[in-house]
Amino acid sequence: MRDIHEPDISRAASDAVSLHAQTLHASLGDASMESMTLLNEIAGTYPDAISFAAGRPYEGFYDVEQIHAYLREFCAHLRGDLGMSEAAVARALFQYGDTKGIIAGLVARSLAVDEGIEADPASVVVTVGCQEAMFLVLRALRAGDRDALLAPSPTYVGLTGAALLADLPVLPVRTGETGLDLDDLSARLRQARAAGRRVRACYVTPDFANPVGVSLSLADRRRLLDLAEAEDLLLLEDNAYGLLNTAPERPPTLKALDRHQRVVYLGSFAKTGMPGARVGYVVAGQRVTGGRGGSVLLADELSKIKSMLTVNTPPIAQAVIGGKLLAHGCSMAAANRREAEVYRRNLDHVRDGLRRRLGHCPGVTWNAPTGGFFLVVTVPFTVDDELLAYAARRHGVLFTPMHHFYGSTAGHHQLRLSISTLTPDRIEEGLDRLAALVTERLPRA
Repeated sequence: MRDIHEPDISRAASDAVSLHAQTLHASLGDASMESMTLLNEIAGTYPDAISFAAGRPYEGFYDVEQIHAYLREFCAHLRGDLGMSEAAVARALFQYGDTKGIIAGLVARSLAVDEGIEADPASVVVTVGCQEAMFLVLRALRAGDRDALLAPSPTYVGLTGAALLADLPVLPVRTGETGLDLDDLSARLRQARAAGRRVRACYVTPDFANPVGVSLSLADRRRLLDLAEAEDLLLLEDNAYGLLNTAPERPPTLKALDRHQRVVYLGSFAKTGMPGARVGYVVAGQRVTGGRGGSVLLADELSKIKSMLTVNTPPIAQAVIGGKLLAHGCSMAAANRREAEVYRRNLDHVRDGLRRRLGHCPGVTWNAPTGGFFLVVTVPFTVDDELLAYAARRHGVLFTPMHHFYGSTAGHHQLRLSISTLTPDRIEEGLDRLAALVTERLPRA
């Protein structure tokens, strides 16, 4: 018999408040919101599987002592270059700090050194990863139900998720072999406006775009900027991978070519600094007029949203990234030369390994990016989450089904391979496992 003082757990559970899914934000019912957690769950269930799924930086050069060294470097900068007292240095690290960030000046210097971008530090907002930067911009631009965003199809699921949270519909633009199809962009823009939509911006990743790994040519970059100027369109440039280019000359970013403030620049230190710091930024030097404060920078408006979302980006995380910048002359390109060579080596290794194992298989092809973390394999059978789970369980290999990057509307015969984290030996073993899966699933003659 239950003691009279013992709580009736079964009754408490039955009396607990339940919330119907229809009473929560609509984004929670969208399949794309589950994409990132799905991969983590499967990877956790099969820890011995070789993963071509996660787009994480290479870990071979990690050293915990670097974190302490970068913190010391940044503190020396505060004392020496900025003349701060010990109390002020401690306050800078321990207290909340400026909403727009304590390393905005260093970010602006790094953009000048690495990209030839002349950015006023006042136009920089340091964010909690690039993900927050995306959300801040989309939330600011979404003013009414007519508003919409153009983006490549397929596109990064983080952009799709941020747009869902901002209640901003995403209108897909076709991706060609060298990136965003500009003819289709023009057509989609006209169609949207004819249907009464107000297209606020177009999201684009000109260098090694996630998930397809392709890059815009210099001619198309100039043409895209001309189109944006003619059509009064903002461009949201995401440049997570551009500094990892091992070519003798990197193509200029859209922001470096921009002469009319058409580009809002989204940056991240996840791939070049350290993902665990969760530091990104947005450069938004456009003027906002007609408000209560008169003419202000878009960056100032974004900081208002940030102040109510994350208050500020953790100063200690900023200090680690700031110290890494200082230690390398504010050049993340210089800081990542070893890593960039690893990524290029791994990409070549994967492409060669696919050719040797699957080059003879009918209906199996893959694209040929020249850098970045990703390439896409096309196969003559269905690639879905069920196949991913089977691949992990039966063959011990992970990849990303491409339908996640199309909002489950396409990509059902494609898979994305990430080459960034693996050693050559693991690549060889992983491709053996992948090839076993593919040959098993090929249609029989």
